[in-house]
Amino acid sequence: MTRQGCLGCICAALIIGFAALPAAKASAQAAPAASAEAIAAAKASPDLVGELSKELGSSPEQAAGAAGALFGLAKTRLQPEEFTQVSKAVPGMGSLLKAAPAMAVGTSGGASAISKMAGSASGLASAAQAFSKLGLSPDMVAKAVPVLTQFVSKSGGANVGKLLAGVLK
Repeated sequence: MTRQGCLGCICAALIIGFAALPAAKASAQAAPAASAEAIAAAKASPDLVGELSKELGSSPEQAAGAAGALFGLAKTRLQPEEFTQVSKAVPGMGSLLKAAPAMAVGTSGGASAISKMAGSASGLASAAQAFSKLGLSPDMVAKAVPVLTQFVSKSGGANVGKLLAGVLK
């Protein structure tokens, strides 16, 4: 490669690097707010977050975000009065929901079986996406669901636990 070719590559790399700098700076500024919400959620529901953190081998902040992501998914799938029952069984539910990364949740309210399956797949995919944003393996969704349902069953009763388990399949 010629000297001019090398200089051209270096200039192009610098331009791309400087173009990405504002996005990296904005991302770094957004991170403290998200972790503040996750810290607050971990404090608001220490028993659940502690159990989930232990099962996932994660930080309490990651566990709080994971719980919030799954509860957010459940909120989209349950009737409002059903989610209220689940919410009453979990201290700090509002904080947990705020700690969850943004998810693109599909609608599951369609009448046909196909649209319900599509909504289910979309919901689970968005939960896996949220776990990835938290630095957790998407495979950990399967580990997190039983912890959440057992916790809700203990604190809200078996019927409320079954409601949650039914929508997080």
